[in-house]
Amino acid sequence: MLSLFKKDPVKKLKKAYMAKLEQAMHAQRNGDIKTYSQLSTEAEAINAEITKLEAQS
Repeated sequence: MLSLFKKDPVKKLKKAYMAKLEQAMHAQRNGDIKTYSQLSTEAEAINAEITKLEAQS
């Protein structure tokens, strides 16, 4: 019953992942390849954490 009120950490991470990808896309379109690369790397780190959490459950 109490698990009903717990927040899902995977859902929050997926939202952050999508936001990073969108920021990276905008940086790439603006020609800022260095920022695009950095944001893409951060997004992939978030994605790795998502996969790890999904594997545990």
